[in-house]
Amino acid sequence: MPVSSWRFEAIGTGWEIETQEPLPSEHRAEILRVISAFDAAWSRFRADSVVSHLRRHGGAVAAPDHAVAMLDAYRELSAATGGAVNPLVGEGLEALGYDAATTLRAGPPRSAPEAWERMLRWSASELSLTAPALIDVGALGKGRLVDLVSELLTDVDGRVIVDAGGDLRVHGGTARVALEHPYDATSAIGVVEVTDRALCASAVNRRAWGEGLHHVLDARTGVPVRTWAATWAVADDAMHADATATALFFDGGAELAGAWGAEWVRMSTDGRVQRSGGFDGELFTRSGPRPER
Repeated sequence: MPVSSWRFEAIGTGWEIETQEPLPSEHRAEILRVISAFDAAWSRFRADSVVSHLRRHGGAVAAPDHAVAMLDAYRELSAATGGAVNPLVGEGLEALGYDAATTLRAGPPRSAPEAWERMLRWSASELSLTAPALIDVGALGKGRLVDLVSELLTDVDGRVIVDAGGDLRVHGGTARVALEHPYDATSAIGVVEVTDRALCASAVNRRAWGEGLHHVLDARTGVPVRTWAATWAVADDAMHADATATALFFDGGAELAGAWGAEWVRMSTDGRVQRSGGFDGELFTRSGPRPER
């Protein structure tokens, strides 16, 4: 069956949208509009974004779209991981050089505020900080955006795959997806079929720089994680798959995945592989016992 593929760059990553027939121009324009609006609200790399304004001034602003959905999920992430995942981790990333200018010059680690829920408040109408701080929604923001784009295409016939740098959602069919080896981009540790669900991955080899520096920080210390090298999660939507993939780097992540109905695989930095009891993909490497739910 012939397919059409539309590739473009946005939010610092490559996108590919695969459909049975080429997308009409009005669909493409609306997709680019939605991505641009999300970026204008949530990008910590843009001086004119909403989160950059709050970083400079604190205070209250009209809530950007999707604040409640994402920050409610962050509350669950934080609770499940004992505070390791925290939406105010942005200044910790900057401290290690992953800043708006991508200087990649690391200074001393900086932990995120432990009492972030007392500093950051949100509702459908208002987003506020009691003091200037840098919100970073990287733990689940790309997944949320994949969902938004996918939802724009529900009227498109046939299988639709929305893929943003490896975080993808499929509807109207099945996609067979390789699980890229974190230390060898030319090979995979397994494959999984995704049918009308989402698959998101995270790995320490992506957005990595310097000696042992990468984008997955323990917010409690400001230091990159060391135990797990890569995670993959399958869930009903990409936001929860993305959030699960982040949580799996920490204690409590597997339990949160179970609560959310997500299935998963993770690979440690010494090559061990774990998977959830319901993950039915094929792994090419030996895995340990499946954790009990």
